[in-house]
Amino acid sequence: MGRALQFFIILVLLCSAWPAHAVEGAALERGAAVTDPLALRELDLREHRSDRPDRAGFGLRPLVAPAGSAAAPILNDELFALPSMAPVRRALDGEFERYVARHRASLPGETIGVGTSHDWQMFDRDLLYSRRSRFVLAGIVNRMDRAYVSPETCGEIRLIYRLTRAGDAEAVENAQSLRLPMTLNVVLRAKGEKKPVPGGIAITCKEIARRWLASAEWQQTGAEFAIRLMSAGGPLEFIEPADVDRIETNLQIAHAPKSPVRDFRTDYLLKVFRFDPKARVFEEAPMENQIDRERILADRNLAHDFKAWLLDPRRFNEFDRGTVLIPERFLAKAAIAATPAGFDPSELQPAFGLVQGEGATTPPVFSESDVVAALRKVAEVGVTPANIRSVAGFARRLNDVTCSGCHQTRGIGGFHFPGVDWMAAQPSNATVVPASPHFFGDQIRRRDILNSVKWGSSPDYSRGFSERPQLRTRSEFLGELAGTGYYDGWGAHCYQQSAKAADNDPSFRAWTCARGLACQPAGKTSRIGMCFVGSR
Repeated sequence: MGRALQFFIILVLLCSAWPAHAVEGAALERGAAVTDPLALRELDLREHRSDRPDRAGFGLRPLVAPAGSAAAPILNDELFALPSMAPVRRALDGEFERYVARHRASLPGETIGVGTSHDWQMFDRDLLYSRRSRFVLAGIVNRMDRAYVSPETCGEIRLIYRLTRAGDAEAVENAQSLRLPMTLNVVLRAKGEKKPVPGGIAITCKEIARRWLASAEWQQTGAEFAIRLMSAGGPLEFIEPADVDRIETNLQIAHAPKSPVRDFRTDYLLKVFRFDPKARVFEEAPMENQIDRERILADRNLAHDFKAWLLDPRRFNEFDRGTVLIPERFLAKAAIAATPAGFDPSELQPAFGLVQGEGATTPPVFSESDVVAALRKVAEVGVTPANIRSVAGFARRLNDVTCSGCHQTRGIGGFHFPGVDWMAAQPSNATVVPASPHFFGDQIRRRDILNSVKWGSSPDYSRGFSERPQLRTRSEFLGELAGTGYYDGWGAHCYQQSAKAADNDPSFRAWTCARGLACQPAGKTSRIGMCFVGSR
């Protein structure tokens, strides 16, 4: 077993079965996400309608189907027959066909198809489009921390659905999980076509933030919690289908079990479909900040333009802060997030080859001198980068600013929010913790932004690398993160320090481990690793 694979297995265990994460996570997320399994069941199925009989709830149907359609959960044969979803099905089918064609061209000696008889086992599209499956609400996440994208909408609210086999097993007490490796995220504007609050005044970002923060203090759980969330004064009171902006899909397109010729590998397909309100359909769209590496490396003019755009001091500062929005002409409409990607630079990483020194065979877009010169220009205008302080830091940000690079980092497989499984009476360990260390480690930053919005101050939307939360108020952040796997505890990502301080990369030298732990590199060339007991 390779060293990178060993570390990946340890990380998966940390994400899915380490009890401390469930305890710590529960303390971090309430008020910024809904993860209570019985509350999600009520929000999806609306089994208690006495409070508001007219309220449809948050099953998938009202968000994608015409108004006035049946109230029952929508099965996938009906879902993908809807005119609004026809482009989604066409685009997914096209990605599957291209994936198989690339595989056969690059790995002609390895079979690919549905079932265990193949070297590469494909996702079963027949089940995706079948009446034997449906998307079940797995979580609701407040992303008002993304208001820098469109301040007028106050950020986003994300309804996350997990693909699940449909059938009588929902009512069987000892039913095991019927979930399948795919999520569908419906992204809504946090402040869209809202009705006025009492008094005729339109709801504000401050009020939306206040409601979410207040919900963290509520004592209700389960269905009662869900009902209060939707009731007058609750954070979900005004969330409605008119606010839908887009759909994001993430599915495990194929996996290869460990064999004599390879370690195991899993590929996840990521796509985005933006809602066209005039045509009433979800159309394939470029993915935010998903750099189209192959196209940029193949087109010298495009590469030149991309370099000039990103290295402009103002753009570079946004890139460092994690708030950059790369123009669509440089972006892809699909991405494959391969896991495990490892800690060393490789073809599996989305930005591999764009920066000099990674070992790629094609000429890089950014030379080391380009990055050094950009850092010097930023310093000349009086800005001190918070994250990118070296060529290696620049390369790491290029990867983690993308959708696929972020999903490769500190995730549960290829997901950051698989959600708790409320359909099985005895869910497996993999579904006890609703989200990844990356998700939980980012909650304090998100809550800080919510508080800033609530009190009318200017939020700091910056974020650190996906692997390591960015500290702002050290005492506040460390009060919840210190000693945990989200920051510097067992299993946290870290940087192996050199005895000579000058040899430590300035982008990562603060990535230390808590007392009693030592950083153990997980690759052959990278000094990035994980915190383990020092005597190991």
